This record gives sequence, C-alpha cells and structure tokens, in this order.
Amino acid sequence: MKQCFFAFAGTLAACLSASCIFAAEFIYDEEKVPPYSIPDALLAADGSKVSDVQTWRSKRRPELMNLFETEVYGKMRGKPEKMTFDVLSADKTSLGGRATRKEIMVNFAGIKDGSKMLILLYIPNGLKKPVPAFVGLNFKGNHTVANDPGITLADQWIKNNRDGLMQRQRAGSEARGTQASQWCVEMLMSRGYAFATVYYGDLEPDFDEGWKHGSRAALSKDGAKTQFAADDWGAIGVWSWGLSRVLDYLESDPDIDSKHVGVIGHSRLGKTALWAGVTDERFALVISNNSGCGGAALSKRIFGETVGRINTVFPHWFCGNFKKYNENEKDLTIDQNELIALIAPRPVYVASAVEDKWADPKGEFLAAKHAEPVYTLFGLEGLCVDDMPGVDKPVGKFIGYHIRTGKHDVLPYDWEQYIGFADRHFNYSGGLCWKARALK
Repeated sequence: MKQCFFAFAGTLAACLSASCIFAAEFIYDEEKVPPYSIPDALLAADGSKVSDVQTWRSKRRPELMNLFETEVYGKMRGKPEKMTFDVLSADKTSLGGRATRKEIMVNFAGIKDGSKMLILLYIPNGLKKPVPAFVGLNFKGNHTVANDPGITLADQWIKNNRDGLMQRQRAGSEARGTQASQWCVEMLMSRGYAFATVYYGDLEPDFDEGWKHGSRAALSKDGAKTQFAADDWGAIGVWSWGLSRVLDYLESDPDIDSKHVGVIGHSRLGKTALWAGVTDERFALVISNNSGCGGAALSKRIFGETVGRINTVFPHWFCGNFKKYNENEKDLTIDQNELIALIAPRPVYVASAVEDKWADPKGEFLAAKHAEPVYTLFGLEGLCVDDMPGVDKPVGKFIGYHIRTGKHDVLPYDWEQYIGFADRHFNYSGGLCWKARALK
C-alpha cells in the first residue's frame, strides 16, 4: 500500500510541474481565444446533411458515438452477467422520519470478496410509490452527503487531510455530512425525489495507478497486469459505467420510478454524468454542473483548462487516444456540442458559475446552444435564447442552462433549478404533483 501511495505522490509532483509549464498559456480573455469552428452535429461523415430523426438514429448518432468512444472516453464494458445486489440495511426512520435510508452492496462478479460498490439510497416517506430519483457519484464517501450517523463510513482510497493525496484508509466520523451542502438531500426528500449515490473511489480510486485497485482491473482478463489499448476506457468511463449499474439496481426496487431517473455530476463527475447519459439512454434526464473541459465546454476554444493540461495532470481520466490532441485541439473532428446533442431527445441541463473561468462558462453555454439543432430535429425547443443569459437567470426548455453567482461548487440554488427542470419534464408541475400523490 505504501509503495502505491508514494508512487502516486511522485506522479502528482510530475503532473504539477507540467501544469506549471502550461500555466502561462492559459486563456482567460475572450480576445485571446484563437479562431475555431464548431462541428455540425447534423453533418454526416460522408458530407451529407441529416434532416430526419431516423437518419440521426441509424447513421449520425452511431458515427458520433464511435468517435467519442475511440478518441475521448474509450470503449466501455457491458453489464456484468453475474452481478448481484445485497440490501444491507433499510431504516425507515432516517432524517427524522422523513426518509427511508437503504444501503445496497453491488457485487459485480456475484461474489462478496470481488469488485463491488456500495449504494446509499434515500427514499422520501409519506408518498405513494414509486417515486422518481436523482443519481450521482460523490467525491469523499457516502457518509459525507448527509449528517446521518447510520451511513456506513467509507473504507477505501480517499484523500487524506495532511496533503490531499490518495491513501487507503478508513474514513473518520468527523467527516459525516461535510459535503451535505452540495447534495441537498433534505430538499430532494421534501420535493418527492429519491436520491442514490456511490463514492466514486469504490469504482476506481482517482489517481494514475488507481485502476489497479478498481473495476478496470477486476473486469480485465489479466487484472492489474493489463495493458490498455489506445481506445480502451479511462476512469471517466468506469465511473460512468458505475452510474449505469446504480440504475440497474433502481430498476429492481419497487419504490423507484426507474423510467424517471436523472443523472447528475459536478466537475469531473459532471463529465462523468454527461458520458453516462450519452451511453445509457435509460437515464431520463442529464445534468452537468461546472464540468468544463472534457465535459460541457467546447475543447476548441482552449479557454481555461485545455486538453493538454487535463491529460497531463489527470492522465487516467480519458482514453489514450485523447492525448493526441494535447495542445492540438484543432485536429479534433468532434466537440462537446455533439456530446450534448447525443443526449437528445432527453432533457439536459448545463450549469456554469461566474467565478469558475477554468471551466469556461461561455464554452459550456455555446456547446449547449450548438446542440440545439438536434433537438429541433426531434421537434423540441432547446435553449430558446441566442445569447448567454444574465447571471442567475436560468433559460431553456429541453436544454436548460444557467450561470450563477459564485465559484466552482454545487449550491442549493443549482438544485432548485435542477429539481424544477425535473418537475417540468417528469410532469411534476413544479413540485406540486408529488404533493398530490402524498398518502392521506
């Protein structure tokens, strides 16, 4: 364990040195953005224009899926044949009686000592079942999303408090609820939504050699000796795959309306949520919060974080082929507007923050805007605006967007927009429908 830990420390030091080299080149001024073109999602590889839904589904969407799999995120695995679910606990008095808390162990190979993840699930009490749900991975362990002493403490690779490096350790009870402001679990319960989460380190610890201790090794023929192909999945692919496995469980739970499940993520996990929403069309709604480069922001703008920087500091996130575009975004034949377009006709919401220039808020807006033609193809309204909206002024119909006051974070304001967006698209009438469904 110590060998792995110190190896990661050396890798991080090298990455930070590389990031210093790139630092002088980061762009935060619109006047310094180089000329670029945004790819047309409806222009097929053979140069023909896609003008109907059938051609989009049978021809253009598969083309784009193949490009993103091959060049950016890598090719994912399928659903494990022997996967099992073991409900470890079900407390109907959680959160002061407002929710039922369940913990479900997912054994990917069907054996208890194999690769696994622990789902934390909250279901609102006092409502007719089934109820819709939000699903998202968390950064620091399930015990951090709510101040609930009944949640099992994470026993995994987590960042220590001394220097922030990854280390295999048991989380301390003082960490309970430390990320609660980002998840607003009680708000979700009050609005009638279930909430499921998994610590992303259960699937793969977030460092260069972390795959050896996660699902990529467990699902590979040669385990930790595997040599990945240039188009094989990276960590974001693994984390996205894990979100689909959560949905597999939710489909088996009679308390959950699995046809109305939204997937959400922040930052690197916002990238993950987008890719999960693209690759798994069972997700009825997709939300990207401050996801930036490799997420909702256009790569070709080279504003804030660049492809070269992200691949240098986080070489494990994407597939090997993506490194071809380090300081070479102009050669990308795809961009993130097409990633967002692949979610159509399902609703998608992209959010930015004023002080989060690293994630390129304008690039996120433009990607959402240029995904609009595919939604139009389906007869659906997208953002419904031509220009970036004012701060704290949400816009959009089937494509939602806001840029809010503040920094790189998830705030209650964001959740208010996301829940309202889900209310509309799940026909919950702005939160009123769930009240009408309440048990009398």
